[in-house]
Formats: sequence, structure tokens, C-alpha cells
Amino acid sequence: VKLVESGGDLVQPGRSLKLSCTGSRLTLDYYDIGWFRQAPGKERDWVAWISPDGTNSLYSDSVKGRFTVSRDYAKNMIFLQMVSLKPEDTGVYFCAAGDSTLTRIFAPDEYKYWGQGTQVTVSS
Repeated sequence: VKLVESGGDLVQPGRSLKLSCTGSRLTLDYYDIGWFRQAPGKERDWVAWISPDGTNSLYSDSVKGRFTVSRDYAKNMIFLQMVSLKPEDTGVYFCAAGDSTLTRIFAPDEYKYWGQGTQVTVSS
């Protein structure tokens, strides 16, 4: 059981990108989903979170107003729409699924399932 991310790419500053996350042998409907990113030599940082029913979402200050997380239940997918990308958005992006034991949405160690990550590079 795992998650699979896709959509990472090399883009210029100011451009947009949409990341996808799906479950491999895992139905995502009942899970909190978090997005994290990790720049080279740095810790894995929380970026965004969406509730199981999709009615609530939260974002880190660094991406608020530029990133949007959404769910497609029919496709068993989670999306992270990123606009106005900046060089500091560069990193490997991970999606993670947390169950009912999740209490701190920003803490990586509280999520149960992870993907392998997808590389996003923002550079001119």
C-alpha cells in the first residue's frame, strides 16, 4: 500500500504546475491528505492539508494564496495546483495519508502512508 505522486517538472518562475497523488491499493476517501516538500539538504516541510470530506484545507504561510489542494473521489486522486511558482518552491513534493490518529497535520511522522515524491524545479 502506498501513494503515487506525479506531475513534477522544471518550470520558470511565475509559471504554474499541477501535481497529482493517487492511492495504490488504497482508497483515499477516508484519509486526511497532506502535501510536503523537501529541498536538498533540508527537512521535509508541510505545505498543505485537506480533510477527508474535502470541506477543509490549510496551507503553510509560504504557499498560501498560490497553492490549492483538492480531491477527486471518483478518480481516487488528490491534486495540488501551484501558481506563481518561485525558485524557493523547488524540492521533492510528497503526498501523505493520515488516519483518525492524526492530530498534527504539519508533522510528517503522524502520517501513515507516503509516496515516493515528484521533483519540482523552479528556475529560469
